[in-house]
Amino acid sequence: MKQLDIEATLADLTIAEKISLLAGTDFWHTQRIPRLSIPALRMSDGPNGIRGTRFFSSIPAACFPCGTALGATWDILLLEEAGKVMGEEAKAKGAVVILGPTVNIQRSPLGGRGFESFSEDPFLSGSLAAAEIRGIQNGAGVVATIKHFVVNDQEHDRSAVNSIVSDRALREIYLLPFQLAVRDAQPAAFMTSYNKLNGTHCSEHHGLLEEILRGEWKWKGLVMSDWYGTYSTSRSINAGLDIEMPGPTRFRGANLGHAIFSKKVTSHVLDERVRNVLELVNRVALLGLPENAEEKMRDTSETAELLRKVAADSIVLLKNDNNVLPFDRSKRIAVIGPNAKVATYCGGGSASLTPYYAVTPFEGISGKYSDPSSVSYTVGAYSHKLLPLLDSQIVCNDGSSGWMFKVFTSRDDAITGSAEPIDQIFLRSTNNFLGDYTHPQLQHPFYATFDGYFTPQVDGVYDFGIAVAGTAYLYVDDKLLVDNATNQSEGEYFFGHGTVEESNSMELMAGTTYHLKVLFGSLDTSKILNGTSTGMNGAIRLGCALRIDADNEIAYAKEIAKNADQVVLCVGLNLEWESEGYDRTFMDLPGRLDDLITAVAEVNPKVVVVNQSGTPVTMPWVSKVAGLVQAWYGGNETGNAIADVLFGDVVPSGKLPLSFPVLNEDNPAFINYRSERGRVLYGEDVYVGYRFYDKTRKKVNFPFGYGLSYTTFELSDIDANIGEATLKVSVRVSNLGKLPGSEVIQIYVSQHAPSINRPPKELKGYRKIEVAAGASEVVEISIPTKYAFAFWDEERSAWICEKDTYTITASNGTANLQTDVAIEKTTWWNGV
Repeated sequence: MKQLDIEATLADLTIAEKISLLAGTDFWHTQRIPRLSIPALRMSDGPNGIRGTRFFSSIPAACFPCGTALGATWDILLLEEAGKVMGEEAKAKGAVVILGPTVNIQRSPLGGRGFESFSEDPFLSGSLAAAEIRGIQNGAGVVATIKHFVVNDQEHDRSAVNSIVSDRALREIYLLPFQLAVRDAQPAAFMTSYNKLNGTHCSEHHGLLEEILRGEWKWKGLVMSDWYGTYSTSRSINAGLDIEMPGPTRFRGANLGHAIFSKKVTSHVLDERVRNVLELVNRVALLGLPENAEEKMRDTSETAELLRKVAADSIVLLKNDNNVLPFDRSKRIAVIGPNAKVATYCGGGSASLTPYYAVTPFEGISGKYSDPSSVSYTVGAYSHKLLPLLDSQIVCNDGSSGWMFKVFTSRDDAITGSAEPIDQIFLRSTNNFLGDYTHPQLQHPFYATFDGYFTPQVDGVYDFGIAVAGTAYLYVDDKLLVDNATNQSEGEYFFGHGTVEESNSMELMAGTTYHLKVLFGSLDTSKILNGTSTGMNGAIRLGCALRIDADNEIAYAKEIAKNADQVVLCVGLNLEWESEGYDRTFMDLPGRLDDLITAVAEVNPKVVVVNQSGTPVTMPWVSKVAGLVQAWYGGNETGNAIADVLFGDVVPSGKLPLSFPVLNEDNPAFINYRSERGRVLYGEDVYVGYRFYDKTRKKVNFPFGYGLSYTTFELSDIDANIGEATLKVSVRVSNLGKLPGSEVIQIYVSQHAPSINRPPKELKGYRKIEVAAGASEVVEISIPTKYAFAFWDEERSAWICEKDTYTITASNGTANLQTDVAIEKTTWWNGV
């Protein structure tokens, strides 16, 4: 790539060429114009790792911990380092634009994409996003795309729902993370959200894109739509939306040409949209990446080390009665639970990817022992929403792990296998999204087979299940077992285009190898979409599990736990429960997990629970267990990081980036969540998360900012001073324990006599610091005065800092120090 003379290039472009630059050509690329040396730019998801250009048969990548895990580190320097590595991963995939970070606010524990975002708090979200963006852009030279602008905080009806939000809540809670990222990092790209904001789709919202983002905040860069989040031609162009994604276009092309002809879009607006695209080209030109670059892996030891550190530093120790942790590796341990032998490394949807590798908690824990007999295991209870994938159990006829995908032009050829397939590809996973699969001979509809072999380890009845976007039949040893084609029911699979899982059972013998074959028809053949999906490929998912008696399995887990020196229960959610495309319907742990934890705790008072989820779960057993660890979705190094904390190789330092309420009914958005006939009222206003729990004095299981350590910290000597433009707070942090550790000092501000209702306290600054055993450090935190004390004045459409006395609280989540400062004069401000 080379730098362009932007104004000269604009003058040389034809109107048709200008129009072509304002939409993608496919799922991941912008338009190229070779005669003017304008290259195609490659984009890639996303929030916790760089997938590359393919959902289907993708090149493996580094998977970072999920957004809430990154939020739990409260570590700006670490996120800058992580952002730089994300940028290097993007370059290995030939991508110059990363579609992340995500900074939407967790209004409710049930949000399907809550795990993607950092926090319920706008300051923590914005400051961590800025750190990651600086790493991506300044450290690696790649473009970061902050998203989703704005209030895309639920999945239900997300493309149609009208989010009704007060100006004050919009400014103080939902826009503030974006504003802080602009102030501190200048992201080169913004992505609009799917939903409407107060009656107008965000991709068509002139007030949002032109008046606030580009006008008030003086931001310069490119605005793109979320994928299929463009809903108009003239309105979106005039509102400030530069690029419609993905391609090929639906609303630009000839439609935009006609809008220009009729002057619904003027030439100077068209040029401004194109200019932003060309500026982006110039920004990434220095990277020197070729167009359509080969996608590669960069699975290095340095990357693995960083992933392990980020994952471990994100883990939050919530309970540690009688110092049950860290574990002693000289003592026997029982590992129980459905998350133990599965690497729950990421949430679902566009944040998901194929990792270089993924370490299970059982592997991480077992790795701490030289004698395998010291570690016992049982599943205890199932927690799956869909039957577990056969990824690690299905093999091809040559013994390699995976199954064979063969494509045919006719159904008869697929059934009989009498004709040569037009394509065949070895696949490692039994969950395959075919949306971006291509082949020169592919015609619609098309048919395919998936072939593999399964050898069960124990005798028993096995349940097999198929979910499909299209049609599918499962044959076991050439006998039809599951029919998900003749009669289909609409489900959540494949972003709502797929079916519910259809299942059937079969008794299998241990050591016997069974041939599994799926006959698949593309999405065109679906019964539930009635032919509205012509040309779309679809998706297929095969799952299988040994049928267990839940009561007997829990009884067996109790016996193992009773005789163990140490017990860890690995439970939680996974990418089926937390995913783009739908929200959770309840906050409880799935299946019989609550029963399992309660039963095991009855026979062993030293039980430690490791919960993996991106957002809160109910914990009716919390008073009965000795230890509790919140481990999130930890990326490639999930299992190693969990084991490092459990055995004390890492002293836990994570703090909760969101409150854990007792019940879903306790959360502030409870009565105003989900779309109701196309609208959702943000009735909690500014009282999101801890702001609500503090105001109503409602009990939570664990509060925002909370997290324990294996050492003991003491805070003392708080001091706060207001300078000309900066509030400076200092506090002494002493490590009274015998282990070195890191502590997060959180600064909250409370106004004594505000002219309107305000939350009792609001986070305005923080810093993570490492302190040696027996040592102390003075932490100094500087906060711009206008940000430290302001709220949004709806009468003046400006931020206001009122003359008043304010309490400054320094907290580590368990202990607080306070002092007062005074603002002598009321002032208003706008901008950043």
